[in-house]
Amino acid sequence: MGEITNVMEYQAIAEQKLPKMAYDYYASGAEDEWTLKENREAFSRILFRPRILIDVSKIDMTTSVLGFNISMPIMIAPTAFQKMAHPDGEYATARAASAAGTIMALSSWATSSVEEVASTGPGIRFFQLYVYKDRKVVEQLVRRAERAGFKAIALTVDTPRLGRREADIKNRFVLPPHLTLKNFEGLDLGKMDQANDSGLASYVAGQIDRTLSWKDVKWLQSITSLPILVKGVVTTEDARLAVHSGAAGIIVSNHGARQLDYVPATISALEEVVTAAQGRIPVYLDGGVRRGTDVFKALALGASGIFVGRPVVFALAAEGEAGVRNVLRMLREEFELTMALSGCTTLADINRSHILTEGDRLRPTPRL
Repeated sequence: MGEITNVMEYQAIAEQKLPKMAYDYYASGAEDEWTLKENREAFSRILFRPRILIDVSKIDMTTSVLGFNISMPIMIAPTAFQKMAHPDGEYATARAASAAGTIMALSSWATSSVEEVASTGPGIRFFQLYVYKDRKVVEQLVRRAERAGFKAIALTVDTPRLGRREADIKNRFVLPPHLTLKNFEGLDLGKMDQANDSGLASYVAGQIDRTLSWKDVKWLQSITSLPILVKGVVTTEDARLAVHSGAAGIIVSNHGARQLDYVPATISALEEVVTAAQGRIPVYLDGGVRRGTDVFKALALGASGIFVGRPVVFALAAEGEAGVRNVLRMLREEFELTMALSGCTTLADINRSHILTEGDRLRPTPRL
């Protein structure tokens, strides 16, 4: 393995190292994978308007998320089945996040339990929640996350059914026999059966509640005092409803382009969601971030921070905890450099005037 100089280089290494079924599960998107490509390409259509001759000898990237102080606005998104990438799985990711002074979101479908992840040591952790048909299961899980010291719930709202991921159908995807959905192990919901398409799609069809609606955000608030982030908002209308529902924040996400294909890239949906939220609750971006420049672009469009998913899993597959630490380090260093070269010394300095979107380029330039 030659020197890794950016987070994207881990993907090819992961592809070599992992069984095809595992790699395809992490890498693929829904149907034509148009949104999967667009999540990346949309970033490349946003250009910079850097400001010069500003003292950038000191750069401060610190921020706070729901009142928790972190070292940078770069957090780890919830991704399932991490032990399928590396034996240390979520343990390694939790340790790397903690070492970097940032937040890790743990998936409901982790291959390590909330208690096991908490046992890795101190750290600010959020718990991503899928709502099961059996609400007692959900209640129990939320309680366990609270007891294990998790600080917020990220409620996934874009998955009443699983998107059509054709790679998983072709591979007859199923969790390897030595792994379980650790959070559900004692509830007889930890195993995924072989199916004649995707074992995960069958599992979701059997267990996940398709009736989930805005009233359930209120129900969730009635069973926990933890702040609730609504993950999977991509429109003005739903951003307003999220604010109205009492959500503590919004995560603009299209589920890594794994649910409905031909939704816009999250970076393209971000500005309308930020505008609709009217500053009443913070908005975060998930999806497509591979460079420090991407982080800056998201913040310039009004995001309070970003979550990174696939690069973490690919780096985990390649190098375990060291790989995840390296991803966070590279993104941090690239972001710091982007801030300096744009003339920003704090996150508050980053604003809409530092970028030019496609829409801006179509409008006539104002005479100053």
